[in-house]
Amino acid sequence: MGKPSGFIEFPRELPTRRPIPERVHDYLEVYNPFPDEKLKAQGARCMDCGIPFCHQGCPLGNLIPDWNDLVYRDQWRMAIDRLHETNNFPEFTGRLCPAPCEASCVLGINSDPVTIKQIEVGIIDRAWDEGWVQPEPPKTLTGKKVAVVGSGPAGLAAAQQLARAGHSVTVFERADRIGGLLRYGIPDFKMEKRVLDRRLGQMEAEGVVFKAGVNIGVDMPAEALLSEFDAVCLCGGATQARDLPIEGRALGGILPAMDFLTPQNQRVAGDAVPESPHLHAKDKHVIIIGGGDTGADCLGTVHRHGCASVHQFEIVPRPPDTRTPTNPWPQWSNVFRVSAAHEEGGVREYAINTKRFVGENGRVTSLETVRVEMVVENGRPKFVEVPGSAKVYQADLVLLAMGFVGPERPGMLEQLGVALDPMGNVKSDADRRTSVDKIFTAGDMTRGQSLIVWAIAEGRHAAASIDSFLMGSSDLPRPLDHGNGLRPFA
Repeated sequence: MGKPSGFIEFPRELPTRRPIPERVHDYLEVYNPFPDEKLKAQGARCMDCGIPFCHQGCPLGNLIPDWNDLVYRDQWRMAIDRLHETNNFPEFTGRLCPAPCEASCVLGINSDPVTIKQIEVGIIDRAWDEGWVQPEPPKTLTGKKVAVVGSGPAGLAAAQQLARAGHSVTVFERADRIGGLLRYGIPDFKMEKRVLDRRLGQMEAEGVVFKAGVNIGVDMPAEALLSEFDAVCLCGGATQARDLPIEGRALGGILPAMDFLTPQNQRVAGDAVPESPHLHAKDKHVIIIGGGDTGADCLGTVHRHGCASVHQFEIVPRPPDTRTPTNPWPQWSNVFRVSAAHEEGGVREYAINTKRFVGENGRVTSLETVRVEMVVENGRPKFVEVPGSAKVYQADLVLLAMGFVGPERPGMLEQLGVALDPMGNVKSDADRRTSVDKIFTAGDMTRGQSLIVWAIAEGRHAAASIDSFLMGSSDLPRPLDHGNGLRPFA
């Protein structure tokens, strides 16, 4: 374990954020560097529990106590080897995962949990700085060809695992750059794209071929994948955004969050973006409908644009500051959280429902809302309007960040004819096989909207199944077989 008395001696500590007046004028990551000595102290807090529940909190089965102890003992080179055993991309999860492992840390029963996520990103960032992260090309090639459709975390994880097993892997991405939501859904102030690009460079050196700007089912018939490749892995994500089809929805200035975030990331990358009054929030009164991570991404972005005001709406009640009796450890803690974007300003409105969009000359000018109370009927939540609570909010720009409802069906999925489950996701078995021979799937496309850590686990698992399908057996890990009983974000 770390230091036996570490959890008593050292309080939980995280890196500070750059001053708000500074960071809202750029798109650099918001956190200041965290010294190695402080990371070692945080590693010392790990108790090496008899039953490390952090293992179950992590879909990848990360060996968390192992690398916590190694950091405490200043054995960084061994720490990155342990970390890479279960996670292809700890620099992504260390920045973007909400850390269900910390929610299930045993220390969190009656104290602040270990800073697992910060230690993780500290290990991998040092590994890159030291030159320890190098390409790992296969010693021999199998002669088998695999197509991976989608270059988000699930697709990248599957591609890297398969390439290292000796297969020839081609990754198809319909956007103009590789990375999926890592590229165009995550703002640079949460993860600068240099972090993504250096990993893509490693994968190219390992033999992975990336083909951006190819929309399977549109630019290339989906059936061609089956004739050109020995196996196919569908990792296109759950990109169909949840809409709000109420009166006034057709007004200009109301758009899905991704339609707003994507061009902003393109601007930061130096790409040309079509001029549109809806794609920039400068001097606008902004309403963000949806209180999750995507809503927070929009919030941080409109702050940097220089919006006149911003409100973020959530239909559910405000979460409590601490766990309630109905939300015990080691479940995911449903508590009130303040992200860097929330810290930068804006008003968070809870228990509010939008009834109607109002506009003039074809553009939105305001929202009509009502307060709601959440009641449970027959075991299901229901929202009841509060009489006399109607209110109008000024709005020049409305961003819909209410999540995603599944993969897009027209094009690739319809052409391939893969079966869908009752939720509209691509149906798969425990090996991530679909109903069509040679076709596998992974990530949000089969799981539904979920976390980056689940996407990587899905991609690794699908890679093992594909390797076994092609070669008769496989030594690749199958993280979904670990039987994670907590499933905090199933």
